[in-house]
Amino acid sequence: MDRFTSLTAFARVVETGGFSAAARKLNMSTTMVSNHVQALEDRLGVRLLNRTTRRVSLTEIGKAYYDRATQILGDLEQADDIASELQSVPRGTLRIHVATHMVPFAAPVVAQLLSTYPDLKIDLRMGEAEVDLIEEGYDVALRMTAPPDSSLIVRSLATWRHVLCCSHDYLERHGRVQKLDELTAHNCARHLNFPFGDEWRFFDRKGAPASVRVSGRFVTNSGEALRQVALEGAAVCMMAGFLVQGDLDAGHLVRLLPEYRPVEMSMNAVYPHRHHLSAKVRTFIDMLVHHSAEQQKLINPYA
Repeated sequence: MDRFTSLTAFARVVETGGFSAAARKLNMSTTMVSNHVQALEDRLGVRLLNRTTRRVSLTEIGKAYYDRATQILGDLEQADDIASELQSVPRGTLRIHVATHMVPFAAPVVAQLLSTYPDLKIDLRMGEAEVDLIEEGYDVALRMTAPPDSSLIVRSLATWRHVLCCSHDYLERHGRVQKLDELTAHNCARHLNFPFGDEWRFFDRKGAPASVRVSGRFVTNSGEALRQVALEGAAVCMMAGFLVQGDLDAGHLVRLLPEYRPVEMSMNAVYPHRHHLSAKVRTFIDMLVHHSAEQQKLINPYA
């Protein structure tokens, strides 16, 4: 069998999660896709995929082979199209999924794209939940933290930190927090997408890592809901500095334990493939990187 086609079939099975879905993508029969993958395994003398009646998953060898195969396939596509790609301009529809609190950050770049490229349409959706870029047809997602799927390409745009804070009213009713471990006795509101769960991580003034496991009566996937809970004096919160800088400057919120710096996070552009990016995705990411450099101080006021 043609080895390039077999590689392509294998990659599509991994990306779509099954032989039937890959067959639809390739306009090929499910049996033919299976034969191509089997031919690869026979040639290599190894099992690349674990197959059950419900799902298909990569073996350890299959994961390493897939990583290299996608790079090879990308290089081949890039070689075929490089001349025309270099001359192309963004066109068609760019589908973007944006974390809610990154919308004000991304909006100026989207507006600039629309005004610069008249042949480009943009479909922008926002939300806090993780999305499946391939399954849901998104070209790129903008996330406040790195995604759990290691097969996706992650481009860091800007760094930011949380701020530990609460209202004056909360302190009057519950007492000032003097030490990190005292947080265990407080009502700590938490964000569902916080990457370390209920373990809040910091660095002390000497740069040594420190952490505390917290609990509380309020959990949400909304940063704005956390902010309102903090402003109402209902809880201690850890929130992105750019969300609460105005509240802190105005004295509506109080920064707690400033000698402890929360671990640094990264705003990210996430997309499925490193190679052969379309002009619309490449241009959007390049503009985001430039915009991020200009906005870094606003994004991370407590750097």
